[in-house]
Amino acid sequence: MPSRLTPLQERVLVLLVEMTPRWTLTGGGALAGIHSGHSATRDLDLFWHGRAELGSLGTDVTRLLDRAGLAVEAVQTTPALERLRVSDGQESLIVDLVAESVPTVEDPAEVTLAGARILVDSPHEILVNKLCTLLNRKELRDLRDVRELLRRGGDLERALLDAPRKDGGFSPLMVAWILRGTSLRDMAPVDALAPEELEELVRFRDELVAHLTRAAAPE
Repeated sequence: MPSRLTPLQERVLVLLVEMTPRWTLTGGGALAGIHSGHSATRDLDLFWHGRAELGSLGTDVTRLLDRAGLAVEAVQTTPALERLRVSDGQESLIVDLVAESVPTVEDPAEVTLAGARILVDSPHEILVNKLCTLLNRKELRDLRDVRELLRRGGDLERALLDAPRKDGGFSPLMVAWILRGTSLRDMAPVDALAPEELEELVRFRDELVAHLTRAAAPE
């Protein structure tokens, strides 16, 4: 599968590969570069699993990228999250550095990307995270990612069982309620979705809502 990551995204990952402790690529970057390639992404999500705070990691990342001649600007900084805007003068992207204290449901795997060995969250781990994200964020990309992960063999029943381990407030019924009340047609212009793709996504949303409702009230 060809990577959908941009040259700058791959450059950033290669520059940071020697960091210790090691980070794990997850979210849209993992899907675009490793697992599916069904869509590009504007962001890179680098997680340090098993940590409550980043400590000096944000400073270390900034130093490495700055030494490589990239412009780095801190957009948001909290103890567990640092959001950086990184630019090479032609392209820019957002890099999210996240300390993730909640245990993973599956261990990440080591893969080769642009000649470098990096850790990447599994498709199942990302599916669980995406289902939890549907509780708190209304973006079409999350629903599209869930659809693609299920198309590629993701186990929805298993993911629904694992999701409360990542988010104690997760419930299939709550996700169904949020999705049912979300107007995908109002959101479509932001993502420039073609009419046929929008209708397909609406059908998938409706099928997912029905499945989640049944899961919340089994016979």
